[in-house]
Amino acid sequence: MKIIRYKKSNTPQLGVVTSDEKIYDLPYVSLQEVDEEANKENKSLLNFIQEKIVNLNPSSEKLDDLELLVPIEVKEVWAAGVTYQTSRSARNYETTEETSSKTFYDKVYDAKRPELFLKSTIFRTCGPNDVLNLRTDSNWQVPEPELGVVINREGNIIGYLIGNDMSCRDIEGENPLYLPQAKVWKNSCSIGPAILLAEAVEDPYNFDIICRIKRNGENVFEQSANTSQLKRKFDELVYYLLLGNDIFDGTVLLTGTSIVPPNDFTLETDDIIEIEVPGIGTLKNKVEKVS
Repeated sequence: MKIIRYKKSNTPQLGVVTSDEKIYDLPYVSLQEVDEEANKENKSLLNFIQEKIVNLNPSSEKLDDLELLVPIEVKEVWAAGVTYQTSRSARNYETTEETSSKTFYDKVYDAKRPELFLKSTIFRTCGPNDVLNLRTDSNWQVPEPELGVVINREGNIIGYLIGNDMSCRDIEGENPLYLPQAKVWKNSCSIGPAILLAEAVEDPYNFDIICRIKRNGENVFEQSANTSQLKRKFDELVYYLLLGNDIFDGTVLLTGTSIVPPNDFTLETDDIIEIEVPGIGTLKNKVEKVS
């Protein structure tokens, strides 16, 4: 069972997509509100929603015809870095520091404490089919396809979605203290297209993630990975996010990438990024360079 938000009569509508692709409109503003009501009735989120749609008629709309929005009214998107071996190798390649000893990326990969950083806020976060921006002061930019966990303020994982943690490899490689500039700028993060409820997932460490980049209608990059390759567990990342930190209901935590385009590849204006996770859907965004 998946949660979506879509534009209906020019206003956001919260909806449920069942396994047979039927869509039911929910009489709530946000998933956070639904989760809160389920907790008040001491019911699981999945059971609460199932009870709510029993007496509802499905929409006549088809999922492919809907104008999907960011699936959750997220105030903050956080991200984890260097959680896959591929990411560790890529970060080491891009750094300009020359050393015979371990780099700081090696140390983070092996450390007890994970790397976590604030990636985006509600006004910087894009949804399905929104346009992502390229920085004008970077010549080496790539998408970072990731599985995201949706959590409430207590740190409980209520669902999974797809995230694109756009990154400037040249800026980050120049100096690790430039990480915020390499990661955070206008329209540098997208999430969607739906939230797969955690209770409907048998094994969250068996999600396939496929990324395709199209240029002039042709595939110029395609690669896949699986969450089984993760170095760290989701609960571990959430635990450290909550240490000494207050979060909002519906916070999204992106869990890292294992898909990295070749070192000579950079995104260009009008490229289209497609990130697919079977069971969740495909997050599609066009990119353009703006000042």
